[in-house]
Order: sequence, then C-alpha cells, then structure tokens
Amino acid sequence: MEPLVDCVIEDARWEALGLEPLSVRAASAVLAGLGLPQQGFSLCVMGCDDARIAVLNAEFRGKPVPTNVLSWPSEDLAEGAGIEPARPLAGEAAEPWSLGDIAISYDTCAREAGAAGKPLADHVTHLVVHGVLHLLGYDHIDDADAALMEKHEVAILATLGVDDPY
Repeated sequence: MEPLVDCVIEDARWEALGLEPLSVRAASAVLAGLGLPQQGFSLCVMGCDDARIAVLNAEFRGKPVPTNVLSWPSEDLAEGAGIEPARPLAGEAAEPWSLGDIAISYDTCAREAGAAGKPLADHVTHLVVHGVLHLLGYDHIDDADAALMEKHEVAILATLGVDDPY
C-alpha cells in the first residue's frame, strides 16, 4: 500500500504531466529509502503556477518571488546540523499521520528543467522527493545538513531511475 497523497491541482498543466502519480511514486520512494512503512502517512501536494507560489513564498518566507517548491511540515523533526531527523511514527490505518503540505510551481519547474536539459517529469520527481524530505525534517541551511539531504536525494532518485541532480 502506498502513502496517501492528496493532490490539489490549481493549474491544469499538472494534470497533463501526471502530478498525482509522480507524487505518489516519489513519496513512496522517500519512505522506502528511509526505511519507513509505505502506509500510515499522508501528505498534500498542490500543483500551482508562479503567481500562486510567489504569494505563498511572500506570505511564509518573506520572499515575494516565485520558487520551484515549498513545504510545510506538520511537525518539526529536525535534530541538528548533519544529524538524521527523528523518524515519525506511522498513524493507524484509519488515520494516517500527516507529514505536511507541499506546493510546486509548474512555470518554475518547466523553466528549470528546460534550462538544465532534463525531462520535466524527472525534475518534478526530484522536487517532490526534496519536498517530502523537508516534511521529514531534512534541510539544507548549512553544509552538514545539505550534504545529508543531498545524499538521501541522490540515493532515492537512483531507485526511480532519475539522474543525480547535483
């Protein structure tokens, strides 16, 4: 059984790309890569455009510009620089434990993928993996945290057949 991913599509271009199955696949790979169960967790992924994500970025980070992905963990699991975050406990079958929410901008993702010569689906998969890792307490504020997070991203993406983004 896969984690429950609720996809909210605000920009129809995400439907054509298949954001929901990409998100389920990416979230499942993160959980498997970290040795967490595939069930008992949920998250929400909102597919939007640059205008919407710029508003969210301004509201939550004080940066009134578009970005590729934002995340809001339901719980702070971070332990400290370079230390693996605490592992969440899966919820019961009737009530999955919410990891949190992710917003992702089609415009920025498409621009970045085009500039890097990468398939859009691969870039989006990377950014959803990145967002789910944030929900699980990983960050890249300092070098030790960034190295830890990137190590997991690269390993998880390899299981999905996605090239090292770094």
